[in-house]
This record gives sequence, structure tokens and C-alpha cells, in this order.
Amino acid sequence: MPIADSVQLKGKVTIFHPNLVNLYGCEVGDGSRIGAFVEIQKGAVIGERCKISSHSFICEGVTIEDECFIGHGVMFTNDRFPRATNPDGSAQTDADWKLELTHVKRRASIGSNATIICGITIGEGALIAAGAVVTKDVPDFAVVAGCPARVVGDVRQMAEGTTP
Repeated sequence: MPIADSVQLKGKVTIFHPNLVNLYGCEVGDGSRIGAFVEIQKGAVIGERCKISSHSFICEGVTIEDECFIGHGVMFTNDRFPRATNPDGSAQTDADWKLELTHVKRRASIGSNATIICGITIGEGALIAAGAVVTKDVPDFAVVAGCPARVVGDVRQMAEGTTP
């Protein structure tokens, strides 16, 4: 699994096991850390001081802003209607599907094994519970959990110890 020449590593990026990642055509910001068995595809952007934990998949069309945490085994998608072939049985090409963008705002945290369906925005400072399946936009500072993920709290209240 390579780190392609097309990868833009901005500043000091730590890749703990460079032989155990697959990075190509992406951008990774200064101070970010990438775990083993991570794939980051072309066109994906990782901000500064992010932590991308092992076994995560960040596909084309995903932008992750600064200081975000991506837990182990987090999966992003970029196509709501994936198919291997067209109705006539011919193999699909890049022209046969629609890329849907996903945006993860600053300081958001995504728990291990969460799945992020494409075309959404995860708000600033939001917290996605481990195993959640996120199908809709997540407000700033919201805590979401479940399948499908629903708002169950507020990060600011949790920090103050005032959650219901």
C-alpha cells in the first residue's frame, strides 16, 4: 500500500506505518497523524492537527477541517446509489455516478466504526458516537448516536456536566 507522489503532505505529518496505508491524490495538513491501514483517496482533504485512527476509509469528496478526531474503522461514502454496472450490464465509469461531498467541520470527533453517508455536514465540535450511522446533517456541538444517528445531547453541556 503506497503513499503516492500525488499526495500533498503539508508541514509535519506523522504516518505511523507508511508501508501500511494507501494515500493518493489527497491533501493532509500540518501536524496531522495517520494510523495504519488507512486509505485516503484523491480529492480528500484533511486539515491540520487531525488524528485519523487505524482502519479508516476517507473517500473522494470528503473534507475534514482542522483538529478533528476520526476513530478506528470510520467509513465515509461518496455515492448514494452505488452500482458496479449500468442497466445494460456494462461496467460503470467515472461518468456513470454522482460524487456527493461530505464536510466535517473543525474539532468534530467521530467514534470508532461510525459510518458517514455522503452529502452531509458534520458541525463544528460535534461528537458522533461509536457505531453510529450518520445519514443527515449534524448541528454544531451536537452529540449523535444510533442507526440512524439522532441528536442525544450537546457537547457543551456534557463538558459542564449538565446533561439531562
